Amino acid sequence: MKPLRIALTKGRLEKDTVGLFEKIGYDCTAVREKGRKLILPIDGGRIEAVLAKANDVITYVEHGVCDMGVVGKDTIMEMGGSFFELCDLGFGRCRFALATKKGSPFYGGYGVKTIATKYPNVARSYFESKGMDIEAIKIEGSVELAPLLELSDGIVDIVETGTTLKENGLQVIEDIAPVSARVIVNTVSMKLRQKEIEELLNLMEKNK
Repeated sequence: MKPLRIALTKGRLEKDTVGLFEKIGYDCTAVREKGRKLILPIDGGRIEAVLAKANDVITYVEHGVCDMGVVGKDTIMEMGGSFFELCDLGFGRCRFALATKKGSPFYGGYGVKTIATKYPNVARSYFESKGMDIEAIKIEGSVELAPLLELSDGIVDIVETGTTLKENGLQVIEDIAPVSARVIVNTVSMKLRQKEIEELLNLMEKNK
């Protein structure tokens, strides 16, 4: 029987997922001592962990090279795709928010607003739902710079505590959506390996 292959988002979500697997009672030594390896056995090889960037987790699950994945809701909202989103693991909690320079009247005036963001699809669909046109500018690094350099009227970004925003003279003016780690499952794997996948999901739900 092939191992059940699960793609984990490298970094904090990977650590939290491994912690959850250890709570279930799985041996995760190989992942803890991974070195440079990217495909690692869990629980004696019954499960195989693939370590990947968030966007790639979705790609691997969608294309069926991984049966399951653990990825942030932010990436799911930005990328979309055809897979099942089956479980909120409750860790990696933060939120999407709209922030502007302190005291700037974002909703004033008639011009099209400019939003700097790493998540242009999330920003566009949020403002569409409000009946507003925006121009989204994709930024890869620190989006907080954009309003300070007057490149944008505001930013849409992931916020945990809001400290970075405050330190840069920005303020949250609206929360857009909560974000946390989710389990996604390939649509074909769900049919072919339903029993194994459901057993693992139940254990993850119970121990989260």
